[in-house]
Amino acid sequence: MLWNKIYFFSLIILLMACSKPYDDTRPRVLVTNNILADAVRQVAGSDLRVDALMGAGTDPHLYKARFSDIERIEKADLIFYNGLYLEGKLAEILDQIPNKAVPVSRVLSDTELMPSGDEESAIDPHIWFDVSLWAKVVRGIGDDLSAFDPQNASSYQQRAADYAAQLEQLHLEVDSLMSTIPAEHRILITAHDAFGYFGRAYDMEVRGLQGISTVSEYGIRDVSSLVQFVTDRRIPAVFIESGIPPRSIESVIAGARQRGHRLIEGGMLYGDSLGGADEPGSTYIGMMRHNVSTIVQALANHP
Repeated sequence: MLWNKIYFFSLIILLMACSKPYDDTRPRVLVTNNILADAVRQVAGSDLRVDALMGAGTDPHLYKARFSDIERIEKADLIFYNGLYLEGKLAEILDQIPNKAVPVSRVLSDTELMPSGDEESAIDPHIWFDVSLWAKVVRGIGDDLSAFDPQNASSYQQRAADYAAQLEQLHLEVDSLMSTIPAEHRILITAHDAFGYFGRAYDMEVRGLQGISTVSEYGIRDVSSLVQFVTDRRIPAVFIESGIPPRSIESVIAGARQRGHRLIEGGMLYGDSLGGADEPGSTYIGMMRHNVSTIVQALANHP
């Protein structure tokens, strides 16, 4: 009986100790969206604490900073953001602290960046859809973390090199799979025009109902124009995007069918955000493999 009591009280003490908040003294790295956060975590390893402002399914184009975000920005030791106005108004805040906030897109040259179809002077921010460019961004993150924490520079450089090598292999894998789609079906239509880099890298014509940013609105004329396009080109499938209501694409499908063209929904693609922990697109590599598999399945073997 005595031993039972001792065991019971020892267990309570252990549970109380485990329930105390862990004091993580590692430097804090804050990242805006979860696609970029996945890359930073790959390079940072366990040497740094990496947190993301935006969770799964969050649209960075529409994101508005909350008071708690400002507090997290102030407490962060280093901040990574995509730049190129992906984060909208939030980028205006980050641009004011250049010594702490780093836009990862800065490592790409003007020839590697794509102009936006919305405005002549704007640049398409969706750089992660060209895996070879994302590998270059990863190496840049390795350099940034090495400069921030020189003591662990060799670890950051090694992890960046290892992950970049995985991405270069993924780039070849994606290119090979996309080549199985017949030339007449190599047309990717989605809810908004996020896949320009993907189209350029893997030889796909790309159309979006909305523009580069989901802030832009679409109207009856946009739907009618896209319906005419898919009908004329006999496109077999169009795709919805995570985080964007499917009604826009559904209206295109309905319009095409009214004209006698059987257009199907090819599946859901991850666009501006990774998926949740239990989804196939919970990591960048998982997201790309899911997207490519979905596109190929819908377009490659369609009559």
